Amino acid sequence: MIKMITAIEPQKKDPKRVNIYLDGEFAFGISGILAAWLKVGQSLSEEKINTLISDDGLENTYQKALHFMSVRPRSIAEVRKNLQGRDIPLILIEETVKRLQNNSLLNDLKFAQDWVGNRNDFRPRSQSVLRLELRMKGIAEEDIQKALENNLDDETLALLAAQKYKHRLKDLNKLEFRKKISGYLSRKGFSFTSINPVFTAIWNEIHPGSENGVSINNEEN
Repeated sequence: MIKMITAIEPQKKDPKRVNIYLDGEFAFGISGILAAWLKVGQSLSEEKINTLISDDGLENTYQKALHFMSVRPRSIAEVRKNLQGRDIPLILIEETVKRLQNNSLLNDLKFAQDWVGNRNDFRPRSQSVLRLELRMKGIAEEDIQKALENNLDDETLALLAAQKYKHRLKDLNKLEFRKKISGYLSRKGFSFTSINPVFTAIWNEIHPGSENGVSINNEEN
């Protein structure tokens, strides 16, 4: 059955979408991008109408995914979970994920590498915690391994973390200093093996007059 477009009107709540009227009656709403080639007086077959509605579903899902990803980088699993929470059909979700990947907007390996780099720069974590965080983001083990294979070792990461925390501890005696920095680093997943040399290095850095980790001012007393 052939129908004629009798009006194309912007939607009041979303000006990026338009309402299509066929033979004088409202028929469906689609994105302005898809409606760009439509005009009043144009005839549409039933097949073309169904294609427009299907394409609009895909475009709408794609735009929702882009909006979700605009806040910060996302993993594939995060995008899927967000779209599933909007009751979007699985076929549209998978088509959207594929489109994002083809457009180089969704890449789990790059996400993992960026995640590790960002953590190292701002909130250093141990290798084990980084691995756990990436697993929770739904990253595959192969991509996690690649993202971590050239990463810094735990002692270096622990030192970076301690450097960002040391200013809070400068007035503490040695016993309290050890307790605080050990607790801080252990909460970030670092083991005693990594923490102990970092404690000594940071203590001596703050108290350069101490020898072998013992302050000449007797801060422990």
